[in-house]
Amino acid sequence: MDQAFWPNEETEKLRYIEHNNDVSDPRYQSFLKPIVEKVIRHQKASDKGLDYGAGPGPVVQYLLEQEGFKIKLYDPFFQNYPDNLKQTYDFIIITEVVEHFHSPKKEFQKLANLLEPGGSLYILTYPYNDSIDFESWYYKNDRTHTFFYTAEAFEWIREHYTFRKLDIEGRIIRLQK
Repeated sequence: MDQAFWPNEETEKLRYIEHNNDVSDPRYQSFLKPIVEKVIRHQKASDKGLDYGAGPGPVVQYLLEQEGFKIKLYDPFFQNYPDNLKQTYDFIIITEVVEHFHSPKKEFQKLANLLEPGGSLYILTYPYNDSIDFESWYYKNDRTHTFFYTAEAFEWIREHYTFRKLDIEGRIIRLQK
């Protein structure tokens, strides 16, 4: 999205409050379950994790804690714990967040720096591809979505931020250092 059309912080926060991110909502839990299951398959419960962009209802944390994981939170609007950005992690989860980045290069550099060697970045988003009719694609209609990603964009991110492995499985992207 052209920078002239980016929402200001107040508009962004109001839009995020509209999301129904209730920890006890079974539909929202089901929506996030695939990425949580991927983390459980690839990480140990003793690994240090961060939910980056956790939102007002940290469902990922809730679901992972039920499986014995301990996970820290960061969200500039709802879980603003800057100390959680001063340490490194074995894994970071970002669900429905990357499309809101105003400066993807800066954000991906920050995320890469927060990961331990061998650590994984788990992303949940809708990658764009040529089979999607952009005009009718509902995902573009969220006024806080400022950037969309393709498989080629994730490959560029892998190379540029020295991730050694990229795995794209539908809406779940895993970058491994």
